[in-house]
Amino acid sequence: MNPATHAPQADNTLPASHWHIAQDEHDIAWLTLDSPGTAVNVLTREVMAELGAVLARFETMPPRALVIRSGKPGNFIVGADINEFGGLDTPEKARELVARGWHLFNTLAAVRYPTLALVRGHCLGGGTELALACRWRIVVDEPATSLGLPEVMLGIFPGWGGMRRLPALIGPPAALDLMLTGKTVDARRALSLGLADLAVPPRVMDATARLVVLQGGPKRRTPLARRMQRLLDLWPVKRLVARRALKTVEARDPRGHYPAPRAIIDIWANHGGNALNAPGQLASVIGSPTARNLLRVFRLREQLKAQGKQTGTPAKRVHVIGAGVMGGDIAAWCAYKGLTVSLQDQDGGRLATAIGRAQQLYARKFRRDLRGARAAADRLIPDPQGAGVAHADIVIEAISENLEAKLGLYREIAPRMKADAILATNTSSLRLEDLSQGLPGGRQLVGIHFFNPVASMPLVEVVHTDATPPALRARAAAFVGQLDKLALPVRSAPGFLVNAVLAPYMLEAMRCVDEGLAPSSVDAAMEAFGMPMGPLELADTVGLDIAMAAGKQLSEGEQPPACLVRLVDGGKLGRKSGKGFYIWEDGKPQKDAAPGAPPGLASRLLAPLLARARKQVDDGVVASAELADAGIIFGTGFAPFTGGPLYWEQHAGQAGAAAPAAAPASTGTTAPATPRTDHTHKPAEPGTMHDPSTKETKT
Repeated sequence: MNPATHAPQADNTLPASHWHIAQDEHDIAWLTLDSPGTAVNVLTREVMAELGAVLARFETMPPRALVIRSGKPGNFIVGADINEFGGLDTPEKARELVARGWHLFNTLAAVRYPTLALVRGHCLGGGTELALACRWRIVVDEPATSLGLPEVMLGIFPGWGGMRRLPALIGPPAALDLMLTGKTVDARRALSLGLADLAVPPRVMDATARLVVLQGGPKRRTPLARRMQRLLDLWPVKRLVARRALKTVEARDPRGHYPAPRAIIDIWANHGGNALNAPGQLASVIGSPTARNLLRVFRLREQLKAQGKQTGTPAKRVHVIGAGVMGGDIAAWCAYKGLTVSLQDQDGGRLATAIGRAQQLYARKFRRDLRGARAAADRLIPDPQGAGVAHADIVIEAISENLEAKLGLYREIAPRMKADAILATNTSSLRLEDLSQGLPGGRQLVGIHFFNPVASMPLVEVVHTDATPPALRARAAAFVGQLDKLALPVRSAPGFLVNAVLAPYMLEAMRCVDEGLAPSSVDAAMEAFGMPMGPLELADTVGLDIAMAAGKQLSEGEQPPACLVRLVDGGKLGRKSGKGFYIWEDGKPQKDAAPGAPPGLASRLLAPLLARARKQVDDGVVASAELADAGIIFGTGFAPFTGGPLYWEQHAGQAGAAAPAAAPASTGTTAPATPRTDHTHKPAEPGTMHDPSTKETKT
């Protein structure tokens, strides 16, 4: 049953450009948000003012029930208007912004008639807070639906009621987990958490919403569940939950680079979830340098996402040649994202290993969805003879870094490819100009350089030469976007961008070891700066043999550090061999207590990284400093709270710059002994902002 079946009458007596009201024969008001001229709904000042006017009108003419929904396909409400955040330069402006949403959603929560949020698509931030202010929530069970409070990823907190209503609804531990990490949940997870009352397929969403409000709502939680909720709200238990949250947060961000999560726990534990009762937290978080810099990172991310905009028909079939770690994981990711993938390798053992890793990926990603995991596995086809080349929309070469081997492969497969298929290489070190020599039939080559681990690293470099047709660049970037990765256009040059800036940074760290500094001291200096791991742990993780090769390519004739030569000659290649700068056990480096490092060590280590980043911009490897910052943040984990390396260098020492801490920040408590915490965001899935606490690296 659909509202249209009952011919709801549009009500045009209230001027509105964003919200549209229709009342059906049951006197249910269907309030649809469909902002003109935009693909998504955002809670701008104007949108919220219109909603306030609707609620004011309903005070005197209340409907039987109110259903709030979206007119945008695949989108409910994505949150507040982030363009307002940049202007929050005074505590008064921050307070006004918070008060606007707090009071409006309190008004919605207090109305006499039943209210229901019908959520289809992305429901984030202020959108989730609006849904929480409704009496019931129905979510549409389809892949596009996601709910969450990701404000922490912008360096702020959910100030429009989320810090009060979400813990009350699903319990403090689960609510804090969502708010402190910025994770989103799908429809089924929202239902299991209690965030949603029902999860339904699209075809019955309107009929179900009508039935729920007419029958007085769905079945509520059991009395036992309500008693458990009341227990969690008792002060001693609340304090314990807050302390446990603090412990987790401090483990992720011991030096207090990210202030927003500390504020979230304090406001929830001590101020009833009302940020207006915590003016100190409000003033110190919203509009802070960290918030401004994370907002910049968000916009950089959007800039990269725009590079991957679809320009034509999406790819359906992919053929990957080379079932090593990179090739196998690229193939697995493509199949996970819904493409049919053939994986070619003459070594059956490598193929079997790659398929096994893929199955592990699908088990993690699909969790209890066995059907989804099986479907993804079925899309990944072992193809030792390479028959899939003839059917693929894109062919990705991921064999060893040997120029002659790659050229021979291209000569063999190019005549078998479809005329309009893309030929791409995942090379990390060879020049695209050299790889393009003598391609048969005038075929063009493009670089699509993934980072390891493929499933976790959001960035992909799309490599071109001056001769690469713009249409081919656009198609390659669109393919990257189709995989929910961030496409960074780079011109062919040694190391492209990411490897080019990492190599001198790691080599400088190794020279410090040559001078007698302990590896743990060198790494500790950069971890104190805000890096997810130090340069020597990073080198161990990448592989010291790979670091040696990259250093030779990019160091312009300089001798490699003696410690690196000694380790590589001794077969100590880092994590993969169990020994390098550290001894590795169970995938983790065993570090001694770090001796004191000399002052200025972090600046010394950063200097070659910054110099190379500037050079890559000046040489046109990347088009702008903004894109360089984006690539280095999402490709290396460079501390996001700085806004990016070149931005940080430009603004370091200026008023309003976020300065990295040199020592651990103290943690405080508020009466009685409730911790304030700090935490860095940790998205659950790729395609979200990079998590600076994640120790995952690339090659």
